[in-house]
Amino acid sequence: MALVEVKVPDIGDFKDVAVIEILVKPGDTIKQEQSLVTVESDKASMEIPASVAGVLKELKIKIGDKISEGSVIAIVESSAGAASSPPPPGEGRVGAAATAAPAPQPAAPPPQPSPGGGGSQSGPIQVKVPDIGDFKDVAIIEILVKPGDTIKQEQSLITVESDKASMEIPSSAAGVLKELKVKVGDKVNIGDLIAVLDSTAMLAATGSPPPQPSPSGGGLQATPTAHAPAHIPPTASLPPHEPAPPTGNLPHASPSVRKFARELGVPLEEVKGTGPKGRITQEDVQAFTKSVMAGEVQTKALAAKAPAGGGGGEALGLLPWPKVDFAKFGPIERKPLSRIKKISGANLHRNWVLIPHVTNHDDADITDLEAFRVATNKENEKSGVKVTMLGFLIKACVAALKKFPDFNSSLDGEDLVLKSYYHIGFAADTPNGLVVPVIKDADKKGVLAISQEMAELAKKARDGKLSPAEMSGATFTISSLGGIGGRYFTPIINAPEVAILGVCRSQTEPVWDGKQFQPRLMLPLSLSWDHRVIDGASAARFNAYLGQILADFRRVLL
Repeated sequence: MALVEVKVPDIGDFKDVAVIEILVKPGDTIKQEQSLVTVESDKASMEIPASVAGVLKELKIKIGDKISEGSVIAIVESSAGAASSPPPPGEGRVGAAATAAPAPQPAAPPPQPSPGGGGSQSGPIQVKVPDIGDFKDVAIIEILVKPGDTIKQEQSLITVESDKASMEIPSSAAGVLKELKVKVGDKVNIGDLIAVLDSTAMLAATGSPPPQPSPSGGGLQATPTAHAPAHIPPTASLPPHEPAPPTGNLPHASPSVRKFARELGVPLEEVKGTGPKGRITQEDVQAFTKSVMAGEVQTKALAAKAPAGGGGGEALGLLPWPKVDFAKFGPIERKPLSRIKKISGANLHRNWVLIPHVTNHDDADITDLEAFRVATNKENEKSGVKVTMLGFLIKACVAALKKFPDFNSSLDGEDLVLKSYYHIGFAADTPNGLVVPVIKDADKKGVLAISQEMAELAKKARDGKLSPAEMSGATFTISSLGGIGGRYFTPIINAPEVAILGVCRSQTEPVWDGKQFQPRLMLPLSLSWDHRVIDGASAARFNAYLGQILADFRRVLL
């Protein structure tokens, strides 16, 4: 084991950048390329990773310190003693892939102006990604301009982000933006075409020739604005490290924190930062997530989509919700909604308002299937697995979904996404309300396996131990009232699914067989479907086919 000094690698032209966040502490076991500190200039932020793996013995910096290339960050006890030697050429940048090094190598050749653009020429100018160091396939997370905008030379056009750093890509020339060649989510590399500018339109509008393109071709080497993180507006004048006011730009957080928030689905613009200068930390994201899960706060998006029962209807052009002093009519008791009801209620409200529901009611003859179910349970008493009618229903629904694939789809804008997997959700009653666990890949499981998994998920639901993964990914849902009672009802579709099956208590009825009435066990079915995707004829055929399968389960094998 050897003590190794971890130093700031080549971070381009950055000098005296402030340490705003320390991501580790003495005693931690550090992996190679693990981020140790976050630094920030007035225009960019990046994370500095460890050059070796080992145990962190000592930190040599603190928040507020300013560091440059070669500054010692920490002492690490590592078995790779040779790692303390200077890195070979091409490896002195931040991380093995230089993911935290937005500045280019000084020796990098500048991109040449595209034909018809650059210099004092007029006409279309192609703006390409300049030398951004060793970045490869970096994702575009923000578009800062739109066609028709008048662009200044070195004005930021897009924001890109890797796991370790974020930066804005500037324009190599001035002109009027005629066309954007990229969109949010695209991945770009050096030389990729970003946009096309019209310098002629610029000349006509201003009466003066556009500025010359920068010698570096619009690179980041000598242009501080090119390193600007997305939380700083391109034209705003802000003091160093200060987050911008809410203007639609990215929040004041490091790339790793933003990635962490995206994985959890947390809207960073709603998280209050407790770090230096209001910076959002990973702990802030975790605290916000816990508050949402506990029902203590609600995201703005969820609140806007589905106001609570006491909310108004003004947004839909309706009369305001009536405000009544119920106590003046008699004794009352106020009881807060459970967390599950708050969340599910908001989703149900959205689904009912936005989806044009239609419900088909039908009956299925399950006389023979029920007899088979009872016999199966007697044969398997020792196994401890009890087969329920819902287990057969799930298997029957999979067969119907395969025959009518539109029911196993989702709307995505103007496209219909047809799924080749069959994940069936089922409503489970708990003391705090209904939740919907999901049987994944139900087409690949038998009724016994489905019944056992249902029992396990239902128990976890009652105990409040279901994970988000166990309640996500459903392609179709069954809401069964089981033996509670009722005849038919209108189940609300669970978006983004396009259909849901409601089932009530079966009962014996006289059914005419062509010669006489026979006692048959009939199961009421209520199929709600999204009229934007499914029509009445398809729904009727789906219900009829499902009834045929339940009447003779051998059809599942066909």
